[in-house]
Amino acid sequence: MLLFKPSLLTLALVAAGASMSAYAADDINTTEAADENIEVVKVTGIRRSLQESQSLKMSSSSIVEAISAEDIGKLPDVSIAESLARLPGVSAQRLDGRANVISIRGLGPDFTTATLNGREQASVNDNRGVEFDQYPSELLNRVVVYKTPDASVMAQAIGGTVDMQTISPLTHGEQTIAMSLRGEMNDLGSLNSGSSDTGYRGSISYIDQFADDTIGIALGYARMMSPNQEERWQAWGYPENDAGDSVLGGAKPFVRSSELERDGVLAVFEYAPNDKFTSVVDVYYTKFTDDQRLRGIEIPAAWGTNGGVTSTATEDGLVTQGTIIGAEVVIRNDVNKRDAESLSIGWNNKFTINDSWSIEADIALSKAERTDIGMESYTGTGRGTGVGAVDDLGFNYNGNGGYDFTHDLNYADPNLIKLGDPLGWGSPLGANTQDGFINKPEIDDELTSFRLSAEYVFDQGDVRSVEFGVNRTNRDKSKLDKGYYLTLAGYDGTDNYLVSVPEQYLLSPTSLDFFGMGDVLSYDSLAFYNDGGYTETDVADVDLSRATNSWSVTEEVSTFFVKANLESELFGFPLTGNVGIQAVHTDQSSDGTVATVEDGVVTLTPRTAGDTYLEWLPSMNLGFEIADGQMLRFAAARTLTRARMDKMNANVNFSYNENPNDGVNWSGGAGNPELRPWLARQYDISYENYFSDQGYFSLAVFYKDLENYVYDQQTNFDFSTILPQNPGDNPIGNVSQPLNGNGGYVQGIEASLSIDFGIFVEQLSGFGTILSGSYNDSEVKETADSDPTTLPGLSEKTFNATVYYENSGFEARISSRYRSDFLGEVTKISLQRENVNIKAETVVDAQIGYDFTESGIDALYGLSVQFQVNNLTNEPFTSYTGDDQRLVRDYQNYGRNFMLGANYKF
Repeated sequence: MLLFKPSLLTLALVAAGASMSAYAADDINTTEAADENIEVVKVTGIRRSLQESQSLKMSSSSIVEAISAEDIGKLPDVSIAESLARLPGVSAQRLDGRANVISIRGLGPDFTTATLNGREQASVNDNRGVEFDQYPSELLNRVVVYKTPDASVMAQAIGGTVDMQTISPLTHGEQTIAMSLRGEMNDLGSLNSGSSDTGYRGSISYIDQFADDTIGIALGYARMMSPNQEERWQAWGYPENDAGDSVLGGAKPFVRSSELERDGVLAVFEYAPNDKFTSVVDVYYTKFTDDQRLRGIEIPAAWGTNGGVTSTATEDGLVTQGTIIGAEVVIRNDVNKRDAESLSIGWNNKFTINDSWSIEADIALSKAERTDIGMESYTGTGRGTGVGAVDDLGFNYNGNGGYDFTHDLNYADPNLIKLGDPLGWGSPLGANTQDGFINKPEIDDELTSFRLSAEYVFDQGDVRSVEFGVNRTNRDKSKLDKGYYLTLAGYDGTDNYLVSVPEQYLLSPTSLDFFGMGDVLSYDSLAFYNDGGYTETDVADVDLSRATNSWSVTEEVSTFFVKANLESELFGFPLTGNVGIQAVHTDQSSDGTVATVEDGVVTLTPRTAGDTYLEWLPSMNLGFEIADGQMLRFAAARTLTRARMDKMNANVNFSYNENPNDGVNWSGGAGNPELRPWLARQYDISYENYFSDQGYFSLAVFYKDLENYVYDQQTNFDFSTILPQNPGDNPIGNVSQPLNGNGGYVQGIEASLSIDFGIFVEQLSGFGTILSGSYNDSEVKETADSDPTTLPGLSEKTFNATVYYENSGFEARISSRYRSDFLGEVTKISLQRENVNIKAETVVDAQIGYDFTESGIDALYGLSVQFQVNNLTNEPFTSYTGDDQRLVRDYQNYGRNFMLGANYKF
């Protein structure tokens, strides 16, 4: 007997939805309590989505948040990440104007696990965090965020688990064909020659049932060609001048134009010959290409200019106005291109033996591959410093996103601006011979899993059932990081060898008027490279750090679990929930490289290292129905999040000092293949009041006691383990590497409210709002005496608000999401990752639409139209240096994206 009784409408909504994930079996039992003869009330659009999401939250044994599709192929937002960012305690970080990765309860992407139908997913980035813009929202039916785990959750994480779920064709129960098409435009226009400010996205889905509803199929295809434009200011840094004021060290402003092309395919095959056996095969594939052209200018200021910087105005310790004397600038024509593919295949089988026993077997494969090209091409007035034409650049702080400039030279003149190495950035073939650079990293990630479990249901007693089983996961991830210095193919060794850009590669000049530098020379640098315009020098031959950037990591994880599902009473209150435990055994290893320089040449030696360990993870989720429609939940668990894979490599680079001051001959840097996971004990209390089928209030507090944290530390290292033939008299040296250190805590409070105003006043029927907010706090220290460490992804405050109207086919909504300052991970030089301070932001989106099904016009039945604006207020993305937000590191202006489209279902 189910003690907590949602309304009949709620039960019908649960029963009408997609299949739940493999570890949400408790929630599926809710549908069995629904009477087969329930008359289902037809609910569509925004309210359908809200009601299904509420029913999932209400019936779950864990503390969860959920997003459900308004209709087939129609989630509330254009991307999964943007939808997730509207949930309580969840925030997103933008990349190139689109939501990309998420943080849950103040813990960044490293502490979040993503699953598809309950199965952990491989990722295209250097770590484990899934980039959610890889997954077309049109092919997903719902997303559930599990904030508290139970023992049957295999892919646990300290922050939370995000489960993306596809549809169940047999549960859907009717033949459906749905199509959508929408056009897209960016209001910044085409900033680079050859780029486009228009694009489109479309999808088609087909769902059907055969053989007396014993066979079901769901097929879907989604394609997106999305434009993205950006005006970007970047600063090198802000050193102090002789007066002690911060002054611009240098700048790299540019404009970026990109086309994001994504294809997604979904196939679900379901077979249920009777009520005892169900078999489901699902396949999910995406192909993702992001082609970016970046054109701009590098301006040396306090760093790198021969004439220095004069100051004419300062404000509170910052030079706000002045002149860069004798500036030698570099005109950049760069290309970033990413090709990524993701494939997920799963086969799930459930068999009910009798009224007491059932078994489940699940096998899955998830693969991800990524290839990047990051190319830089340099032009200027001379090869090396002090030989070309110079410019006196006036600058003025604009109070928002950097500085505005004045100039004298014509930087679009092909007779003045020529190919070469204007600032002498490298010398692969002699002095001043780095005329460009290209990075070509590749990522391969493969994850296989097998799960076998059983459940025994008791006839009576406080324990409703017991589940137990085993899960085996094997993961292999590797990175091949190649980089090359580029030198002009015809370079003859002369001091000032420059080449005019061949006419066939020249493009229309690019405007940098947004910060006052006018037009700059533009050309197709990638075509010039592909046609043999440069010779290449492998950086790994001369650079120790590059030689140890490639790695591979292997993990074999065996998880044994047992969980008791409870149904009882305590202190007179109905009680449901579960208690359980996992035993997690991990065998991890890495293949890497030992690199050192001998006689000016990098010498490489293979190295393999690793470790094994066992962790016990108990968990408890208890829910008390303290009144009709009111739940009080308690949860406690010990959870783990595995360490970053890019830090688990076995690489070591080192050097030998014959005459050290401290007596230590050996020093270097290393990864750590013995790195243990982050561990935490977490405690949750949640109050939920469901006062209508589309209205609830919830308040939750949580505390996560972090047992450890990973820090980059100096440690003693025995070099005789990697140099057995020649360890020297003292083989113990100093190495900088990631290590498990002291922990701390993360705590917070979050609240959410969903109201349909029609329940109060009939005249307000169709109006509603969804509000949520959270406050997070943390303290993590490397040692008891050290300063607290800022946790990546932690925003102290987040707020979300959506106001909507839906009635008689018409719908409108406006949504806003705010997150305060946080430490985010971004790309730096050579496509490496670094953490920077990111400024608070408020992103606003708006939609209006009409469903002609409500119009009474038979010919238009099933047709709906929508108009949408993303980033309505044109909110920039800003990072800054230190604590002074005026010291802007990176200011990105994306503009607004407008979309107009239609959906048709029959």
